[in-house]
Amino acid sequence: MTTVGTYLSVAKDLTRWRKIAANRPQVASDTKYLAAKIGKATSIDALMKDRRLFGIAMKAFGLGDMTYASGMMRKVLEQGVDSPKDLANTLHNANMLAFAKAFDYAGGKAMVDTKDFVKSVTDRYVEQAMQADQGAQNPGVQLALYFRERAPQLTTIYGILADKNLQKVVQTALDIPEAASRQPVDTQARLLKAKVKIDDFKDPVKLEAFIKRFAAMYDMRNPGAGAKVDSNANALLYSASFLGSDQAVGVDMSLLLRRQNAARGV
Repeated sequence: MTTVGTYLSVAKDLTRWRKIAANRPQVASDTKYLAAKIGKATSIDALMKDRRLFGIAMKAFGLGDMTYASGMMRKVLEQGVDSPKDLANTLHNANMLAFAKAFDYAGGKAMVDTKDFVKSVTDRYVEQAMQADQGAQNPGVQLALYFRERAPQLTTIYGILADKNLQKVVQTALDIPEAASRQPVDTQARLLKAKVKIDDFKDPVKLEAFIKRFAAMYDMRNPGAGAKVDSNANALLYSASFLGSDQAVGVDMSLLLRRQNAARGV
């Protein structure tokens, strides 16, 4: 199945795919830990001292690859979001800003002990896990789902440049060489402004058309990315979901990866 075909198949049944991801043992364990511990993280120190909790929270906001940057994250949380000069507001990273707003200890707005807060962070974590599941089979599908979720929140072109996943989608869709990323940021911004209208991503029809364009270009750049083995793995996951909503899905993602690699001769 092509990247666009797999993406459309997943996108039309996101509720089930999220449930499948939520029932995976590691995800279920992490969300249970989050629910048990997040209410006690009433300060920056308390949040960051619990490394597992901090890691789960970072992953929930798409910042899993920045968990190591504890010094910068502490500065983000200490400054808050009230001033345009605060670090979270100057990085042009929507994920970072969302994290800082959710854990706004500086502004006294971190409502970590409420059910709504727990549900919000849990839902974010499950969404990231679902996208990662798809990425294990076809990275293009993960990128498409990520773009679908995050692009409507963009307010400036710099938001694309500050997020490597959004940038990858836009560069691929517009057939912009990756080497362009080595140009000065302002030069890249001018290039994108001439080709992209941020407000278009707030229009569901235009957003979907852009994602389809990305998926088609992704397959051109990555022959075999949408191989039939990927749809087989998805079929196994999907079938496993019928075990019941209260049971852990009996499919090991590492097993699926080994199955795919074997089929590809890796």
